[in-house]
Amino acid sequence: MNTIFSFILVLGLLIFVHELGHFLFAKLFGVRVLKFSLGFGPKIAGKTIGETEYVISAFPLGGFVKMFGENPDEHDIPQEEREVSFAHKSVAQRFFIVFAGPLFNLLFAIFLFFMVFVFVGVPTAVDTTRIGKVNAGSPAETGGLRSGDIILQIGESKTHGWLDVLEAVKGSDGKEINLIVKRDRDRLNLRVQPAIDTVKNVFGEDVEQRYMIGIMKADELYYEKGGVVDSFVKACKQTWMYVALTVMGFVKIIQQVVPASEIGGPILIAQIAGEQMKAGWMNLVYFIGLLSVNLGILNLLPIPVLDGGHLVFLTLEALRRKPLNERAQIFAQQIGIGLLGTLMIFVFYNDIVRLFD
Repeated sequence: MNTIFSFILVLGLLIFVHELGHFLFAKLFGVRVLKFSLGFGPKIAGKTIGETEYVISAFPLGGFVKMFGENPDEHDIPQEEREVSFAHKSVAQRFFIVFAGPLFNLLFAIFLFFMVFVFVGVPTAVDTTRIGKVNAGSPAETGGLRSGDIILQIGESKTHGWLDVLEAVKGSDGKEINLIVKRDRDRLNLRVQPAIDTVKNVFGEDVEQRYMIGIMKADELYYEKGGVVDSFVKACKQTWMYVALTVMGFVKIIQQVVPASEIGGPILIAQIAGEQMKAGWMNLVYFIGLLSVNLGILNLLPIPVLDGGHLVFLTLEALRRKPLNERAQIFAQQIGIGLLGTLMIFVFYNDIVRLFD
């Protein structure tokens, strides 16, 4: 139940923000909005206010804003109706209406981080020598180290931060090292034999080989409050970091560094959302921020049907000073629907396989 609630909360919120961007910019440029829908398929509930029908639909895997005159096959719009028609707005106006969805997802991430940083503080890692995890079968486990141990000294050198631990192990040249650790109220002398291992980055790529003992630093954070301007700058930096990671993630998938089997869909999102909610609201907020960035960047991919595909069409129209052939646009959209459908089937398959692993 917690997983389902988290899924609806996270995805519903992000879809709403995305469609709100399209809706507000359409209104800004005087386009008549016929329908604002959260979800696809049969209508569950709806209400018409003014010229717009606001709808909640059965399948919460997306949403849409239906605008008057947006379909390339709509013909013979009366002259008096053209001022509220999407198709009869300038290329720049149509471009910003389409771009506003992904833009709002990115701005929403900045907003979330800004609110956290202002009212809670910026999470800052404590430089500690406390062990957070000991890998199974590692030299550290063999030598008797445990999670929670605080490393006080390696050899003749005292350790004041985690970098001291890394450098001491790396510089051991594989020779057995003596560690003095604090465990509860006890001070223990332990001997560990470092072994050559491979350091990997966040995408699983090999970075370097060096001597390691198989331990990870404990995650200890404190929250440092700053001013409004400082919090905003750091929120922008946090969002930009997620943008860079997301773009690099797509690149690594294309390069086959990240296997296609790692791509997840709604079921994986629901599982992670549930886990993050259990871990605390702060974890959930960061997950929503990351997912909002992912949704924004994903929609900017140059695939027909997605916002990025429409932006490509509009850019070509601006360069050619005339719209693309109507038949070509419809054909491209059909291809886009096919690609998107295939991708959805693939990610659902990955999700189902994970459930039974």
